[in-house]
Amino acid sequence: MGKPFKGTINVDIRDSVPDWSPFEPPRAPDGAPNVVYIVLDDVGFSAMSCYGGPIETPNIDRVAASGVRFTQWHTTALCSPTRSCLLTGRNHTRNSMACITEAAAGFPNGSGTIPPENGMISEILGERGWNTYIVGKWHLCPTVEMNLASTRRNWPTGRGFERFYGFLGAETNQWHPELVYDNHPVDPPRSPEEGYHFTDDVTDKALEFIKDAKVIAPDKPFFLYYAPGAAHAPHHVPREWIERYAGKFDMGYEAVREQTLARQKQMGLVPEETELPPLNPIGAPGERTGPGGLPFPGVDYTKPWDTLSADERRLFARMAEVYAGFLSHADFHIGRLLDYLEESGQLGNTLVILVSDNGASGEGGPDGSVNENLLFNGIPDDLQRNLAMIDELGGPKTYNHYCTGWAMAFNTPFKMWKRYEFNGGTSDPCIIAWPSVLGHGGEVRRQYHHAIDIVPTILDCLGVEAPEEIKGYVQSRFDGVSMRYSLDDPSAPSARKTQFYSMLGSRAIWHEGWKAVTTHPTISGWSHFNDDTWELYHTDVDRSELHDLAAEQPEKVREMVNLWFAEAGANGAFPLDDRTPLEVLNTSRPQLASPRNRYVYYPDTADVPEQQSVNIHNRSYSIGALVDIPAPGAQGVLFAHGARFGGHAFYVKDNRLHYVYNFVGMFEQKVVATEDLPTGENLILSASFDKDGEDPPGVSTGMLSLYHGDRKVGEGRIKNQPGYFELAGEGLCVGRDSGAAVTDDYPGTSPHRFTGGVIKRVVVDVSGEPYLDLEREAAAMLARE
Repeated sequence: MGKPFKGTINVDIRDSVPDWSPFEPPRAPDGAPNVVYIVLDDVGFSAMSCYGGPIETPNIDRVAASGVRFTQWHTTALCSPTRSCLLTGRNHTRNSMACITEAAAGFPNGSGTIPPENGMISEILGERGWNTYIVGKWHLCPTVEMNLASTRRNWPTGRGFERFYGFLGAETNQWHPELVYDNHPVDPPRSPEEGYHFTDDVTDKALEFIKDAKVIAPDKPFFLYYAPGAAHAPHHVPREWIERYAGKFDMGYEAVREQTLARQKQMGLVPEETELPPLNPIGAPGERTGPGGLPFPGVDYTKPWDTLSADERRLFARMAEVYAGFLSHADFHIGRLLDYLEESGQLGNTLVILVSDNGASGEGGPDGSVNENLLFNGIPDDLQRNLAMIDELGGPKTYNHYCTGWAMAFNTPFKMWKRYEFNGGTSDPCIIAWPSVLGHGGEVRRQYHHAIDIVPTILDCLGVEAPEEIKGYVQSRFDGVSMRYSLDDPSAPSARKTQFYSMLGSRAIWHEGWKAVTTHPTISGWSHFNDDTWELYHTDVDRSELHDLAAEQPEKVREMVNLWFAEAGANGAFPLDDRTPLEVLNTSRPQLASPRNRYVYYPDTADVPEQQSVNIHNRSYSIGALVDIPAPGAQGVLFAHGARFGGHAFYVKDNRLHYVYNFVGMFEQKVVATEDLPTGENLILSASFDKDGEDPPGVSTGMLSLYHGDRKVGEGRIKNQPGYFELAGEGLCVGRDSGAAVTDDYPGTSPHRFTGGVIKRVVVDVSGEPYLDLEREAAAMLARE
């Protein structure tokens, strides 16, 4: 709210009295603390050493040693929904974040767009005199806005952050990230061969942002939202960090669960009587089916360790070593941030909050994965292919994820994992430290809290009242409550009495120590939600949700289920959605421009995100490049879309046209011209795919032909993958292939720019018309020009 001018205005400035107060920038109270808000990704309750886990996190342990750890702090079980809660203090469905933004469904509960009346903590503090920075993962704007033609209203800089360096979507390649700097995309400053890694880079930027302002205004506090990609897939980390854990997981995930639980009991993190649930607590393929005989999702099965072959054990242990190295590597860079704050005398008056956005992830399935994009295309992983890549795990040639057994181990002592409303998906680490004020040291808190409680806690600690309006929008009520009371009094009863949960068909309700939860498999396509089985647990004493009391207390179950429906209605939680990943991701979503038959792209422009580019999946298409080639010797990329983990590219090598379709990273399908490239002006070089079938359904097959003008110079049969090349990241580009190259067959060095000629434009046509007609039309258009 602007202040009224209280000076005096006369004709002559000499007779006037100024008043600067309406024009001065906001100023935080003297001595106001900094806030460092660290949001880890897919880090389960028991991965880190300070929660009894097997992974060394000495710097996070430093935070815990000077603060408190919460043992009953909860999330929504998925990335975007939790992050919306962490920044607004409202429940995820009220934030229109029923699922991740890439899965937005076009309903008020899941549009992928947080309403402006649900203001963010960054918007509040920025107007109260704090500098506001974010580095790392955002994941809070819909896909239609993740591009340079879109409004920036839901980018970080549109929601109160002054500086941003990171990525907009669900995940990114840690070696070749899709970087955004403030309001525009940029290339990484180095290559992986030169030592580049995303966590290192974003930590550098966090320190740069802080120092840039501190040299000007040393006493001005800052709010830093530090959200590295760790430890979300792909699990990418320098090899030396992986080798630190060589052999440390050879005993298997079941033994790790037992060892972890013993440490947790010794540390006082769980009740002494806590037991471990079975590896497959809600069913397994062949044991349980859904309505109409629908199968239990194979991705949600865990193989008992004693049933594994020696090769499987070696592979799975290596997957855990890679993940552990990834998390320890992130911890090292958190340490760099803490060291700077300590050396500069700022750490004592910095409120540090560290959380994970959901439990450990089960997306790797029973065999793990060397390419997580298989899941998003509905294609099962292949154990032999994974074994063949064991020495590449964690490096640039994999897009890797561990198997479900490690998700259970890193969620000890809980059931299931990310996506599920059991504690394995929702009960996560939360550490709060403020050394100069709280004065705690390694203490534990057992009050029940949720991600929606962090914003009220920050405001309470800072002494800042939430505004009634932000940017002209009247603000809605918080769902969260402050946790400050629990920091002061470990024996105080929980201020939170009720919390509802809903994610991908999984549902739960917690109320005063009791929890009702469904056994509905997520991403199963089962539907029939009214037929769900509800289990009942007294979670104050049964943290692992092992002793189902539903049969003993049917009235309590009915009470809890009725409460769930009441809370779901109040929070706009419907409709429920348990569709498969391929169904969800292939849902039609808004485009900035109406779908058309012809898409025109140019060199020297930013990558076009896949969700806003031409869709070639399961259809015929033609790619035509209009080029000038004055003499033989041209080479490089004409057109590329995707990466080595799924994509296609059109390029020149050895004076011949080449086309490659990389099928979900499983194999490359290459077609090479039989004639040398022509020279001259306004040449049309083309690749045309004519679909003639599907095998299996959704996987289109057909003939890919290469042309010089209207003369065919090569052909070969290929098949196209059914879904996105990647969930988020690698886009479409002309004249180069940025990031992880679609193929290693390109000539030259990254980014394999086209040289020896000029690309005027590339046209992709999806009309399905015969290629020759298109070529003639293009020639006629050139004649008119």
